Amino acid sequence: MRRIRLGMVGGGQDAFIGGVHRIAARIDNRFELVAGALSSSPERAQASGRALGLDPARTYDDFKAMAKREARLKDGIEAVSIVTPNHMHAPVAKEFLKRGIHVICDKPLTATLAEAKSLVKAAEKSDALFVLTHNYTGYPLMRHARQMIANGDLGTIRVVQVEYAQDWLAETPDPDNKQAAWRTDPAQSGAGGSTGDIGTHAYNLARFVTGLPLEALAADLHSFVPGRELDDNAHVMLRFEGGARGMLWCSQVATGSENRLTLRVYGDKGGIEWGQENPNEMRFTPYGEPARILTRAGASGADQGTRIPGGHPEGYLEAFATIYSDAADAIEGKGKSPALYPTVQDGLEGVAFVDACVRSSKRNAAWVTL
Repeated sequence: MRRIRLGMVGGGQDAFIGGVHRIAARIDNRFELVAGALSSSPERAQASGRALGLDPARTYDDFKAMAKREARLKDGIEAVSIVTPNHMHAPVAKEFLKRGIHVICDKPLTATLAEAKSLVKAAEKSDALFVLTHNYTGYPLMRHARQMIANGDLGTIRVVQVEYAQDWLAETPDPDNKQAAWRTDPAQSGAGGSTGDIGTHAYNLARFVTGLPLEALAADLHSFVPGRELDDNAHVMLRFEGGARGMLWCSQVATGSENRLTLRVYGDKGGIEWGQENPNEMRFTPYGEPARILTRAGASGADQGTRIPGGHPEGYLEAFATIYSDAADAIEGKGKSPALYPTVQDGLEGVAFVDACVRSSKRNAAWVTL
């Protein structure tokens, strides 16, 4: 199988999410990393390239130089992964999109709503694809849940509850913690703290599974850690088109929680409950009947996301790899219609969600629209 030539911007030494993207790109053997601008520091960029075995001639100190040269090379990159802090997503993506290089970008789409709207225009003008890595949509049972709801198995949706709880920012982090430093800095992260980092994941998953457009929200954002400029906890009430009601909670100060992403959806015919920390099982309860435990193996709509026999757990990295394989299929013209991977429009909605949460909270949790 021919592998798609992949570049990466960001994700150098000690960067968590860059390593995750590289693993995800390799799992199904669809991509080969051949170039990178891995750090804003030239020394770190070169050292990171050497550590990954990249050709020094294709290890760049600057993403603009990388985009220009790779676009001219006969064997230049066909796609680029963007794994920088949020404020760099838009300028990096635009450089590659205008040269026809496909973009696979970490979430959220951008740091600000204005940047997000500008990036959407750039993506629409380009012949290249734009894929956003809301990786939790790659879990087989989440795709199965989406199909169940589309088929009417839950009936008319009434209640949607989604939460993403962590505790890694429960205290002021060590100054050397780069992951915490940029995520709590408005200049790099944007207006949302927990809302931008994990709330967007929760919101996107609820939208992906239910298919319900949001009508309005009311948000109470708070920073519990003294001196923190961005929210580390948020409670958001949701009103969906058609009458369904919802609640979203995201927190990075929820002591004892690691990555507790949970989704519950209730209709007039039944309900489902799923948790990311045990992603291979989902509880389905038809109204008036005993609960059923659905497993990953054989889940409809999840064929591509299932790689090994039932009983062998698949998790976070495999779900991430499913997004990369979806991207590869689309790049090669083999993708399903409609595409299941998150798009630039999903990214715009995610940034608009954060913007609405901030606006609502400043108005004492008033109801606002995206």
